[in-house]
Amino acid sequence: MAPKNIWVAAGDGDLARVRELVEQQSLSPNIPDPFTYTPMHAAASYGQLEVLDYLISRGGDVNVTDGDGDTPLYTVENIETAKFLVEHGATVDRRNVEGISPIEHLTEDFGHVATYLQSLSSPTAPEAPGPLQPSQHQQNAASEQLTSELMASVQDIMQRAEAEGRDPDEELRQVVSRTVLEGVVTGFQMTTDDDDRRGAGGDGSKGVNGTPAKRPKTDDG
Repeated sequence: MAPKNIWVAAGDGDLARVRELVEQQSLSPNIPDPFTYTPMHAAASYGQLEVLDYLISRGGDVNVTDGDGDTPLYTVENIETAKFLVEHGATVDRRNVEGISPIEHLTEDFGHVATYLQSLSSPTAPEAPGPLQPSQHQQNAASEQLTSELMASVQDIMQRAEAEGRDPDEELRQVVSRTVLEGVVTGFQMTTDDDDRRGAGGDGSKGVNGTPAKRPKTDDG
């Protein structure tokens, strides 16, 4: 039986034969066969990571293209191999001569690999945490405290005004105004958030100033 050529050896994971051909016969890891398929493509197609690692160490190009403009990433059938190639510099965001990306090429037959590559090219950014808002209980407690303080102040003013025989109206207006101001300051954030929710149609689908809220990308789009 004839000895394996470099493309068959790479696909079979026959590292010894690949080493022999590269080191003794000076074959390039990027040499194309008659169909423009390279040892890099063959090793990637069959998930031969040990061979890929060796080929890369000898000048193998993870972005070498065949006649269709496909890189080794187009040939992978599992996530482990795709991850290996990406970690060694494989380009995910690219197109072959037909304008097809690796993700599109792999979607039908190897959807799990395509999904993995999609997560790299369009990662879902985590939501930035917003300012902490007081709970409804805290807001109610603050409101009750202001009301209690107002009533106590009014009672005190009325008693002193009656004892002194004077009109309490001006002093009452001052204390009410002060309490209202404190209430506005305390409830400002709550009021702003409520307005934002109403401006978004009341369903929370938009964020501050009506900008679209981020949504995690799902498999069904």
